[in-house]
Amino acid sequence: MTALPAPEWITADALVAYPDALAFMEARAAEIAAGEGPETMWLLEHPPLYTAGTSAKAADLLDAGGFPVYPTGRGGQYTYHGPGQRVGYTMLDVKARGGDIRRFVRNLEEWLILTLARLDVTGERRAGRIGIWVADPATGTENKIAALGIRIRRGVSFHGVSLNVDPDLSHFAGIVPCGISEHGVTSLKALGKPASMAEVDSAMKTAFVPVFGG
Repeated sequence: MTALPAPEWITADALVAYPDALAFMEARAAEIAAGEGPETMWLLEHPPLYTAGTSAKAADLLDAGGFPVYPTGRGGQYTYHGPGQRVGYTMLDVKARGGDIRRFVRNLEEWLILTLARLDVTGERRAGRIGIWVADPATGTENKIAALGIRIRRGVSFHGVSLNVDPDLSHFAGIVPCGISEHGVTSLKALGKPASMAEVDSAMKTAFVPVFGG
């Protein structure tokens, strides 16, 4: 397989409204599919909001608390986005990268795991549970620190991943995150591993290369 050019990286300096993000992703994904635009990685934060994936169950929206709720075409269930959470939207040519969607999802997981490792956190996969998890050996509990959900259109991905840096974790109480009620959520700060967004961005960019190239 021919090596692809490095993707364009965009970092938003201000909070990005979800409808604006969706419009950009859809337009850029269409450009990539048509061979008219570069693969793009977009790092940003949203204002507080909930999104509902294609498998979302109405009962899992417990209390929106005044936050907007956006239906979305990505896979998965309900998730929360807000300040202090780094969202990484991945507009990549999955078809040109071999077309294996399962492998692509696993690569997204690996990217998150390697990112966390660079931030001195051990993130792990769990069978039957989407996302990246952190175990607490002292209590035996496990909490989610990162989520992912994608959509593929004409062989190109959009939507992507989110990593909890220092969001208001109480905002997750409005939903059953990703349909999993037996476990909670955590963040780098809650784990005692505080990091700036610039440090997280650097870790994400560095960890991207061994997984996806570029």
